[in-house]
Parts: sequence; C-alpha cells; structure tokens
Amino acid sequence: MDQDMVGYIVLLVIVTLLSVIQNAFFASKVEQESKNTTGKTNQKCCPSTFDRVFTANQNCRDAYPTFLAVLWCAGLLCSQVAAAFAGLMYLFVRQKYFVGYMGERTQSTPGYIFGKRIIFFLFLMSVAGVLNYYLGVFFGSLLVLKRNPLYATWKPNVIPHLLIL
Repeated sequence: MDQDMVGYIVLLVIVTLLSVIQNAFFASKVEQESKNTTGKTNQKCCPSTFDRVFTANQNCRDAYPTFLAVLWCAGLLCSQVAAAFAGLMYLFVRQKYFVGYMGERTQSTPGYIFGKRIIFFLFLMSVAGVLNYYLGVFFGSLLVLKRNPLYATWKPNVIPHLLIL
C-alpha cells in the first residue's frame, strides 16, 4: 500500500485497533464474572454482578457497528484527525459507561448520553463530507473544500480573483 494512502487512514486504524482491544477487555470481564457467579440471586431485588457486566457488554456491542461506520466515514470523507479524536473520546466514554454499569446503573447514564452525542457528531461529519463531495460534482470546484494532507483538515478552495468582485 502506498505510504501517502496509509497516512490518510493510520489514525483511524489505531482507533479501530484500540476499540478491538477494549472489546476483548469487556469480553474478559464477562467471562471472569461468569466464573465467579455461583448461584442465582433474586432478580427482582438486585441483579447479579454477572447480569450487570453482561448487559453492559451487550449494550456496548450493540452500538459498535454504528460507531465503526461513522468513524470511518467521517475520517475518510471529512477529517481523519477530528474523527480519530472523537473516536478516542468515544472509547473513553464507553469505558466509563461500562465501569459505571458494573456499579449502579445511574453511574452509567452520563457515559451513555455523551457516547450518543459523539456518534451524532461523527454522523454530522460524515454528512458534511458527502455534501462536500456532491457540491463538487454538481457545482464545480468553487464551492468544494479541499483536503490539506499535511494536517488532514479542510481548507476552502477559493479562486482569489473572484473575491475582488
């Protein structure tokens, strides 16, 4: 693979690999709690630690495909750096959610809400990248934002003599 091409995706790959490690950690916690669970608890009174860990892991796994999709779309279509930073924030928030869910469910609520906001931010970045692409296709390059490969950010492609009008 070309070095320039790798430079455009390396941060996204790092965040993806960190998320895989985090998923393995969550799975090991579920396995550890399943070995420690000896008997049934009163489900109406208080769920067992295994039930809480299993539910937290299941909730994180349910949102994982959505996270990966918007992370990669935002990184490829908009800005790799901003998407990778948002991805790292999401992993931190997901860890906070998981640990909070192991304690009391009310401790996990802030992590859950902030995680949804980060996914929505990545979704908006993806939509902005798609709109930017179609602006270039339909209206030409005057309105398109060009990628600056040095910083992996967007900069406007403005023709200076049109600004003098």
